[in-house]
This record gives sequence, C-alpha cells and structure tokens, in this order.
Amino acid sequence: MSTPMTFPVRVEGNLDPSVSRWQWLVKWLLVIPHALVLALLWPAFVVLTIVAFFAILITGRYPQAIFDFNVGVLRWTWRVHFYAYAALGTDMYPPFTLADVPGYPARLEVDYPEHLSRGLVLVKWWLLALPQYLVIGFFAGGGLWAFGYRGEHGFTWGGGGLIGIVVFVAAVVLLFAGRYPRSMFDFVLGMDRWVVRVAAYAALMTDAYPPFRFDAGGQDPAGPVSTSPTAWQPAGHRWTGGRIVSVVAGAVLALGAMGLITGGSTLLWADSANRDADGYLSTARVLDSNGYALAGADIDLAGTPADWNRIADLVGDVRLRVTATDPATPVFVGIAPSDAARTYLAGAQYTTVTDWSGVTYAQNAGNQTLAAPQTAGIWAAQASGPGTQTVVWPMRSGDWTVVVTNADGSPGVNVRAEIAATLPALGAVAWGLVGTGLLFLVVGTVLIAIPVRRAARQPAQTST
Repeated sequence: MSTPMTFPVRVEGNLDPSVSRWQWLVKWLLVIPHALVLALLWPAFVVLTIVAFFAILITGRYPQAIFDFNVGVLRWTWRVHFYAYAALGTDMYPPFTLADVPGYPARLEVDYPEHLSRGLVLVKWWLLALPQYLVIGFFAGGGLWAFGYRGEHGFTWGGGGLIGIVVFVAAVVLLFAGRYPRSMFDFVLGMDRWVVRVAAYAALMTDAYPPFRFDAGGQDPAGPVSTSPTAWQPAGHRWTGGRIVSVVAGAVLALGAMGLITGGSTLLWADSANRDADGYLSTARVLDSNGYALAGADIDLAGTPADWNRIADLVGDVRLRVTATDPATPVFVGIAPSDAARTYLAGAQYTTVTDWSGVTYAQNAGNQTLAAPQTAGIWAAQASGPGTQTVVWPMRSGDWTVVVTNADGSPGVNVRAEIAATLPALGAVAWGLVGTGLLFLVVGTVLIAIPVRRAARQPAQTST
C-alpha cells in the first residue's frame, strides 16, 4: 500500500462553485491595490532571503521571524494569484495580511525547518534548481515568479505560459457556459502547486527537493493546510503593520544603497584608472558615411553664461579627436551653431549620428557637392589636416552641431572619433554616491533589524 507523498510546502485551493462568469474581465483592475502592496513586499522578500542565506551559511538555521515574513509574502501572493489570473478560482477578495486566513479558499503552509544544510544553501537555489526552472518556465512562461520581474507586469506567473493559456480558455468557457470546467481547474492547480514548491525551495525555505510529480486538484496530497485557527497566526501577530512597513522601507533603502555604492565605486575606478596622460576620460567609436559628411545630433545647451560657468566646473574641458581610418586622408572636424551647420550641409548627402552609444545613423539625401569646410566661416572651433585632429571646446549656451568631413570636402568619410572630458568633479561625485549609499545601507539595515529582532523575541500566541 502506497503512503501519501509528504513535502513541507502545502498549497491548497478550493474552487468556488458560484464563481462569476464575468468578473474575471475586471479582476486586473480589482487587484491593483494588491499589486501595489506586493510590489513593495517583494523587494523586502528578496533582501530578507539574502539575509537568511548568510544566516543559514553561518548557523544552519533560517531565522524564524524572517521565515514567517517570507512565508507570509508567498501566502499573500498565492491568494492574489488564485483570485486573479493564475487560477480564477474564487471571487472572494483576498485579505491584506501575511497571516493565514482559514476561511479563504486559497491557503499555503510551509513547515519551519529546524536545521538546513550549510552546503546546499550555496547551490540549491541556482544549480540544483535548474531542472525545476525549466519545468516551471514552461508552466509560467516567465520563470520563477518569486524572483522573476517581467517589466510592466510585475511579479507574476499568470501572464504567460501554459497556466495563462489554460486559465484563459477556462475563463472563456465560464463566460459563455457559466461554469468553470473542473478538469481545467485541477490541471491549473497542479501547475500552480509545482511553481510554489519550487519557489519555496529556491527561497531557501527547505532542503527537500521539489518532487517531479504533477499533483493536480485543489487539495495537496501532502495533507491539508492546518485548520487550527491559531496555527499560523503568530506570523500575523508578530508581523504588525508597523514592522512590515519598516522592513519594506529598509529593503528599498538597502537595494538603493547597493545601486549607489556600485555606481560610485565604478566612477571611482574610472576616475583613478581610466584617465589618459592629459587627464581626460574618453569614449571612442568608428564612424563612416558614403556621403560628404558626418554630423552629430544637435546639442542643446540651455542656460545663462553663469549657469555654464558652474557646469564647466563639473565637466571641465571637452575634447573632440578625429582620425581618418586611411592615414593618408586629411580630415576636418568643426563645431558650429546648429542652424549654420544645417545651412552648410543643405543639399548634400550626409549622415547624422543619432545614437553615439549604439552607433545608429540617419541618412540625409542630396545631390549637391559640399564646399570645402574651411571656407564656411561658421565654426566656433575647428581643426583639419592629416593624422589625428583635436578640438578643445569651451562649452557655452546655444544649439551646437559637430561636423566631420574630409578636409577637401570629398565624399566617403571614414573616421575614428573620440569624445573626452576632464570631469574634475567626478571623484567628489563618486565619493558622494558611495557615502550616500553607505548611509542608506546603515539606515536600511536598522529599519530591517529592529522589527526582525522584535518579531523574533515576541512569543507565539496560542489559543486558550
């Protein structure tokens, strides 16, 4: 006689027999308040999972208070998905709570592990879980929902994949026939259950490997979620609204701090290691045109002279260097007011560089030849001749355009172009970012640590 499969993650969903045939059409609107809250809870989930990772690595234990919080986020998300487009199993609006709600038709329970492997924590969430990710990627269409952010759709598993397809078909049947096909519901719940099991495993909540077993239906074969009205209430009571808000705010600050520290560190590295002998930081591209010229996109520098004096203190000197790919070809580089540059180029075929980073072009048709650039009399700064030509440009307000041609105005321009600046304030800006990031990290850590500590020290409430 076979024994029931046991797994420490239990997922339950009871189909509402009177689910509305039309309400699913507007549930995307009705779940917006939940989506906004979950968009704040999930960054906290990620940060606390990272904290749990190090706690398990050092102590072999998942901190109970953090475990309660993260299970609560999974539970909240499962209720919303069951109500919305990962199941459409009920019209009962999901409650706003991390705690278990015994009367709600969608419930989730994860057994707290007394001990977790310190070795497995290093590999289970990425290496060992890879086969599972392939399966749930097929089910969900977007990978593991607990860590997958899909653009404007946010955290979801109902936006694509087999789950989304089956739920949509069931919704159409419901709309016209007034009933939700039970076989489709059982199939959807089997996929949802698989996704949640993998999510809990990847979130380090268990060392038990998710079974490659499709368990369809609303009831989990591992056994029902506890019906005791106080079984999971400690998580809800420990995690009061104020503590949740504090953790969410701390997580947002901590994630922002990582970005600031990373960005500031990158700038510090560039400031110390990437300057040339003249103190410039530069970026270069190879550009070409079959026409008579290469022109940059218009540079609009608004502001008064006093404004540009302050900006110049930040940017420093700006240098343009152009070298023909054929060393025997003399080149010209000049900077002119945009209106004057357009007048000079009018009627000739030339190429506009619309995006420097990706080197994209816009072609400008024409059938006239181009006058020798040195004769144009429009340049605020210019240089021409063989080899590398350099222009140092003192920035000032106005609309400006950079033009590169062959020195004799002939067609076929092929050059290596370099833009550089001294950026004297870069070091100060970088240290400012690092310092702000460290401050945010300290504040964020405090905002997370205090409620976690208080939740851990608060005794569990039991029924009397």
